[in-house]
Amino acid sequence: MTGRVHSFESFGTVDGPGIRFVLFLQGCPMRCKYCHNPDTWDRTGGREMSAEEVCRAALRYRSYFTGGGGVTVSGGEPLLQRAFLVELFTLLKGEGVHTCIDTSGAGFIKDDLWERLASLTDLFLVDVKHIDPAAHRALTGCSDEGPRALLADLDARGKPVWIRHVLVPGITDDDGALMRLRAYLDTFSCIEKIEVLPYHTMGEVKYQKLGIEYPLAGVKPPTRERVENARRILRAGKYGEKT
Repeated sequence: MTGRVHSFESFGTVDGPGIRFVLFLQGCPMRCKYCHNPDTWDRTGGREMSAEEVCRAALRYRSYFTGGGGVTVSGGEPLLQRAFLVELFTLLKGEGVHTCIDTSGAGFIKDDLWERLASLTDLFLVDVKHIDPAAHRALTGCSDEGPRALLADLDARGKPVWIRHVLVPGITDDDGALMRLRAYLDTFSCIEKIEVLPYHTMGEVKYQKLGIEYPLAGVKPPTRERVENARRILRAGKYGEKT
């Protein structure tokens, strides 16, 4: 079993607890306007690696997995390569390594592969793009049905979830939408943490290199005040004590 791998980060500190080895997989069905990794979109890109090769690469950094660290798989969209992840996480769990998936839910399919993968995954980082279905499609090019089904499934399983929400001025930085998002998140019992990630323009140069027009040209990162405002709103619900 091989997977399409974009890149590694050997000392990740923002993709789950502790210090982590972060694996970025190739391929994503979404086209988020703020995406800073457009080079991961192509499902045929990257390089093929076996689960054993990736496991060996991760375990070389095992001594740094402090503070509850381990391996996080991101992308792209990891759930597009579920069979590969089942094999990789089986190897990692055999070594006692904490496993985490960073996903938008766009590749969610409830089947036997998912059952196995969910049982092998210790933590899910779920990127909630927008609470409103029409705005979600305008932002990502995709329906929000997959992400919503994923969260419902994870909640039914009692799997730990950290929510991530990218704050983009003029798109996701709307108090009404943030309040509706908080009310939606309050319907779940599995959420341990809510993170607000400020939009940044660091990926713009990648669009230029790929010859792709940058959708948010001219949009500035949110102010510190707006980021704190979003955090107050999203953390004012029943998860406030945990965040």
